[in-house]
Amino acid sequence: MFKKLSAVFTAILFLASSTFGISAIAQTPMTIKLSHVVAENTPKGLASLKFKELAEKKLPGKVKVEVFPSSQLFGDAKELEALLLNDVQILAPSISKFDRYTKKVQVFDLPFIFKDANASRKFQDSKEGQALLKSMEDKNILGLAYWANGMRHISARKDISLPQDVAGLKFRIQASDVYESFFKNLKATGQKMAFAEVYQALQTGVVDAQENSYSNMFSQKFHEVQSTILETNHGILDYMVVTNKKWWEGLPADIRKGLTEAMNEATIYTYQIANSMNEDAKKQIVASNKAKVKPLTADQLAAWKKALEPVYKEFEKDIGPDLIKAAQAASR
Repeated sequence: MFKKLSAVFTAILFLASSTFGISAIAQTPMTIKLSHVVAENTPKGLASLKFKELAEKKLPGKVKVEVFPSSQLFGDAKELEALLLNDVQILAPSISKFDRYTKKVQVFDLPFIFKDANASRKFQDSKEGQALLKSMEDKNILGLAYWANGMRHISARKDISLPQDVAGLKFRIQASDVYESFFKNLKATGQKMAFAEVYQALQTGVVDAQENSYSNMFSQKFHEVQSTILETNHGILDYMVVTNKKWWEGLPADIRKGLTEAMNEATIYTYQIANSMNEDAKKQIVASNKAKVKPLTADQLAAWKKALEPVYKEFEKDIGPDLIKAAQAASR
């Protein structure tokens, strides 16, 4: 009898401890890793922190968002591979990075396709722009939103104003076939390079020049190792926030809903701060007296557009003429 009671008591203890263990596990928040390659004091860096704040507020005790800025977790070359392996759950690469998965996104890299950041945003919100978020689902990549940064400008180690001034220069570019063609048409060389390597490459002369938004240039101190920043507004540097499609669709409905709401609000936030951050970065670059900031005259702008017309012809088939027209219409 004593043995039977002991066995029953042991079973009750085991059941209680098991139940407690299950409860403890159930209360452990899901960890979501968000990785990006820029500094925290940039539109994307602050948007990432805002998403973390909102997600954890909307889903208390259910999710924990870990943000890894400045290539701390994964750099340019590895981040998308890591996403597909589910080693990271959310990324926000520049849109240029996705041309290996769908040629349609190359529309964002066409020179002077958007007159300003508002035109880019208008296209992103259009049915054509929203469709691009889902254009890589067959590759297990799902776009959640577009995050804003700002317009791109060119910097170099020498004084530049016209397209012929950059001939022979080596430019750091993102992994973008359009930008490779962009500089080839200017008789310059585009060298694909991870963002984290750019400052040292400019400092040591591995490359002579680069193109970027003001906020990225200032946060990375590119202006300290360049002579001129030419305010070309030749392209948009925005981001596509993406996730692993299978992981996202496997989330409990309440968590997916909360994360969607947090992402939508973080997206509105980045639109609100991007323009002011770039304007502030520009002012600080000018105040530093280390790189001369030069606007383009109307004639100079016309010369740049003329020199880069062949890029459209080269990529029109891959992108699709209708998509190009839709993007151009956003600037009207």
